Amino acid sequence: MTSAEILSAFALPEQAFVNQRIAKKLLLENGAPTSADKKAINEGIDELTWAASLKPTTIGVPAFEDAERQYLEIAVLTVAYREKARCNRLRELIHRAIPYPVLLIGSDGLLSMAELRHAQNEAGKTVLDGELLTVDPTPIHPKLALAQQSTMNLATLYRSWYSLIIPTVRRAERLAEIEALRREAAKEPQLARRVELNLRIQKLSAE
Repeated sequence: MTSAEILSAFALPEQAFVNQRIAKKLLLENGAPTSADKKAINEGIDELTWAASLKPTTIGVPAFEDAERQYLEIAVLTVAYREKARCNRLRELIHRAIPYPVLLIGSDGLLSMAELRHAQNEAGKTVLDGELLTVDPTPIHPKLALAQQSTMNLATLYRSWYSLIIPTVRRAERLAEIEALRREAAKEPQLARRVELNLRIQKLSAE
């Protein structure tokens, strides 16, 4: 899917779209702790856009806040990568730099999400809470529409999308593991070891 197709799959209301370009300076100041990261941003990102802002006034879903986290807004961003960009690292830097939970849609056809929580030692700062999940949303795109999600508040909304992509991420991880085991089994000269590898492949395939 193209980034435009992924964005369209969310079926967001017109009033949620802002379509504002984000200067690389924001990432360089807030998301790039090393010189290598700064180089990755300057050389790897062609354009970063704040496509939509999901908040009480634009989608009618209440905000949420507790001692650990704050959901005042969900930011929907699109990023156009340049050739040979370090896409995985850039995704992480973008999520770290934006002080809201983000739906990040890349020109590589992947969607990423990450939960945030308050930083323990820095007032007003947020940090990633758990792993950054990245997935090809093609298999689940019919389920991404806003109207199909839990909208009790912005936290349940974000987690509703989060719960959709977790099984897809896990399936992709299992498929990659199975393929690696198959390559290993094909090269393994010892029969007992090949049998062991094939049993592991069968188990992962069943999962």
